[in-house]
Amino acid sequence: MSRPRFRSPMLATLVDEVVTGDGWVFERKLDGIRLVVVRDGERVRLLTRNQLDRTARYPELEEALAAQPCDRFVADAEVVAFDGATTSFSRLQQRSGLAGTEALDSGVAVRLYLFDLMHLDGEDLVDRPLRERKALLRDALDFEDPLRFCAHRNADGAAYLDEACRKGWEGLIAKRADSRYRTGRGREWLKLKCVARQEVVIGGWTDPKGSRNGLGALLVGYHDDEGALRYAGRVGTGFDDTLLQELSDQLGRRARSTSPFAAAPDGSDVHWATPDLVCEVGFTEWTRGGRLRHPRFLGLREDKDPADVVREVPRSAP
Repeated sequence: MSRPRFRSPMLATLVDEVVTGDGWVFERKLDGIRLVVVRDGERVRLLTRNQLDRTARYPELEEALAAQPCDRFVADAEVVAFDGATTSFSRLQQRSGLAGTEALDSGVAVRLYLFDLMHLDGEDLVDRPLRERKALLRDALDFEDPLRFCAHRNADGAAYLDEACRKGWEGLIAKRADSRYRTGRGREWLKLKCVARQEVVIGGWTDPKGSRNGLGALLVGYHDDEGALRYAGRVGTGFDDTLLQELSDQLGRRARSTSPFAAAPDGSDVHWATPDLVCEVGFTEWTRGGRLRHPRFLGLREDKDPADVVREVPRSAP
């Protein structure tokens, strides 16, 4: 009999077309933070994919998981906050500020969507097919707010993606119904996006202009195949005054005299920063020169290692 333990999550690959066939199921792509739930007796832990412990940040989730009749399990999940009927990563940020670990009295309610089960009562389930793991998950836990079961559809993927985009969702995750749970990124789980989004590393900032406080824009980039940080553009929208000041304070503590980018952008108003902060941006498209067109700040991604941030290019569906 094995003990419940953290397992690095299975990751999806971005594709540019919808897969078809009875062998695929489709889940809603949630706009939140991935968490691995580990319960071992009385102890509950909520861990990000890079093993940051966020249990104290979401005490209502810890309480709900500790109250479950099943006391030994490991589950894959996503914590979200809603803005109306859609999940909002920006709203979820209000639960923690920019880098806090403790819960804030922000008034923002969260929900935890559980969608996979890797361990149950001393048995590892990673070699069982997805449909079986999801059935075991649904039976093992009581799903009342703030815990929710992430349902799937055996659907026409193209029609479901159209529906998802009309509803303002981020997209869908397509999964092979018989897939085993494997750590890392593969082709058995696929991402289908309604809007373009990209994780980027913050490598500097510009001075504010006019009445703006804190900073003007973030200088961001991604790592190429050789590990060099490539400049991807300036992000100057998506902030309120409080966020601008908080980012300015954080970057000020990371100030350095040299550029972290392989090819530095020009400008007398440019300041450099140690590239250890990751944020997510929405944008319209990539330019031919590898720059983000019309990027807007969505929030920091403290659950992502800067070294893992690369340009996400859609691949053809299998």
